[in-house]
Amino acid sequence: MLRCGRVLGQRAAGGVRPPWGGHGGTPRQEGGPSRALRTAAPRGADFFRELGQTLERMGQTLRDQVPAAGSAWGGWLPPGIHPDPRPPDEADVVVVGGGVVGWSVAYWLKVLEGRFRRHGMKVLVVERDPTYSRASTVLSVGGIRQQFSLPENIQMSRFSASFLRDINEHLGVPNEPPIDIQFQPSGYLFLASPEDAAKLEATVQLQRDEGAQVALLSPTQLKEKFPWINTEDVAVASYGLEDEGWFDPWTLLNAFRRKATSLGVHSCRGEVRAFVTTANDPTSSAAESTRIKYVHIYMPDSLEYQPVACSIVVNAAGAWAGKLLEADGLPRRLCQPPLPIQPRKRYVFCWHCPDGPGLSCPFLVDTSGAYFRREGIAGNYLGGMSPPEEEEPDPSDLSVDHDYFQEQLWPRLARRVPSFESLRVQGSWAGYYDYNTFDHNGVLGPHPRLENMFLAAGFSGHGLQHSPAAGRAVAELVIRGRFESLDLRRLGWARLEDGEPLREAGVV
Repeated sequence: MLRCGRVLGQRAAGGVRPPWGGHGGTPRQEGGPSRALRTAAPRGADFFRELGQTLERMGQTLRDQVPAAGSAWGGWLPPGIHPDPRPPDEADVVVVGGGVVGWSVAYWLKVLEGRFRRHGMKVLVVERDPTYSRASTVLSVGGIRQQFSLPENIQMSRFSASFLRDINEHLGVPNEPPIDIQFQPSGYLFLASPEDAAKLEATVQLQRDEGAQVALLSPTQLKEKFPWINTEDVAVASYGLEDEGWFDPWTLLNAFRRKATSLGVHSCRGEVRAFVTTANDPTSSAAESTRIKYVHIYMPDSLEYQPVACSIVVNAAGAWAGKLLEADGLPRRLCQPPLPIQPRKRYVFCWHCPDGPGLSCPFLVDTSGAYFRREGIAGNYLGGMSPPEEEEPDPSDLSVDHDYFQEQLWPRLARRVPSFESLRVQGSWAGYYDYNTFDHNGVLGPHPRLENMFLAAGFSGHGLQHSPAAGRAVAELVIRGRFESLDLRRLGWARLEDGEPLREAGVV
């Protein structure tokens, strides 16, 4: 499995040879003169000959220890010179965050640039971890569904499903192999208790009104279709009939990145920690809004930074989107209320159960909130569960609490699927949700007081599946000044200031 096994950028250095190039002792001189002849030779000649041989060996040793340019180390550089390329001095658009949402924004900007095409819009994507070892995108379980409770989320899911269906028409790169996101069309299955049955039925009607194909199943129908399910306490279930399932997140991220790069998007490794705005200009008067003039991109493991002049900034920093708006140089009075997006740690567990559900296994979401899906065809599964608000784990690292599986998740799984009583855990990992504590929905659109900043974050676990639609929406705002494909105005900042949440009930 990609998430468990991928290690990017591994490097290995060879051992150091002794200065004489052998295995130890005195260097051997084969084919040389006899001892008698060497003794008779002038001492000065022997000394300079041996000195030359020693210097040659020392030179070879140094060449062996210093990696050549273009090697796996990326070439030797003098101390103080960072190996990563420096960001450019200027860009038309700086996208902060190189996850799937950020790269989607960059891709759509180049596709829609239109009147800028003659000279080319310069788009820069900034990512602090190009290995993506802690990225939400590649640490997700890769689901896509139509079953949401908010019309905008259903519409984005339908847009994304159509995009993924024709992914090679959108993201295919000439002379490269076709993209296979390994889509598994097994559908989502939501179970509802008697208390939540009416709410689920109303939500399904909304989904159908938006064009989604969703079936309602009674407990009897549920048992007939999935005989391995314990239907106790289940009043009704909803099952997605099309455009639902799961796919490989890494492949989608790479496809966006490769296509955007082929269209001329620039990228760099670094972290945006500060801004220069018009409010920093001592000659300017106090105003209700300001413009960002420069972003300061700090080099990895360094105090050095590169100021990049820009016209537009897109905040696609995921779980750290709220923290970005607390960076140096942004007036605090203009960034209120704060962006309510925080990193929330979520565990994913892998287990094996040879007698578990077979190929017909859907992406099941239990009445308790526990979820699981099939992983491959050999009796392997992935699953997890979001904890209650008061039991949120510490997000300072990505360590896994294995007791959480034993005490919280396993009992719920085994109750719903009796065969899971004999499962065996094989692995686990943790990833981040860019969690919108206000209403669990993405914030899309312009910042109300930072005139040239646009937001694309806070999706609370459904950013991967909505990335094609979200990226297009932000690109339309930047280039054309309005939403065109989908009307997502209600997902803007205004609801935060008005205190009117758009709650999404279908957060898994």
